[in-house]
Amino acid sequence: MVDLIRGLPAEEAQAVLRFAPQAASGPVGKVLASAIANAEHNDKLDRETLVVSRAWVDEGPTLKRIRPRGFGRAFRVNKRTSHITVEVAPRDTVGAASAKRKERTR
Repeated sequence: MVDLIRGLPAEEAQAVLRFAPQAASGPVGKVLASAIANAEHNDKLDRETLVVSRAWVDEGPTLKRIRPRGFGRAFRVNKRTSHITVEVAPRDTVGAASAKRKERTR
């Protein structure tokens, strides 16, 4: 899901997530909404100029549970979690950063 929204304007990314059928679109949408709200409140940025600059998902802690089985045995069930990170930035700073990156690679 984060590959779909990376590089998109924040409003458009929210629309993409709202209508995506994947189950992961809900949690990613909540994280994106939080990032937009934080940028507006903390950094006094305009919602219209925000772009999803970086987005990634890392492995979170694994919750280990036990499932009882026959003959007194027990099987382990791993409930995996993840850390979702979405960064938004004003449109002009994202363009400048990618231009610098292109210059370094040449």
